[in-house]
Amino acid sequence: MKKTIRQLILVISIISAAAFVNTLYAQPKPGDPGVGGGPGGGSYPIGGSAPIGSGLVILLTMGLGYGAKKVYDARKDLSKD
Repeated sequence: MKKTIRQLILVISIISAAAFVNTLYAQPKPGDPGVGGGPGGGSYPIGGSAPIGSGLVILLTMGLGYGAKKVYDARKDLSKD
């Protein structure tokens, strides 16, 4: 059973990594003339137009899961006493 779970996690990790690498190719290169020239040039703000929405959702979800696990463990310890 453990071997199957490890293999499943490995396959999911490889597929996820491949999906994230593909999104990196879609981003424009820094300093690309088609983006507006330089920092603050064109219609993009200083720092570029990096999408932070998905990463923020992932971090919040992981934090929520970690907090839920901590609460579950704390309640489990209280019920033992």
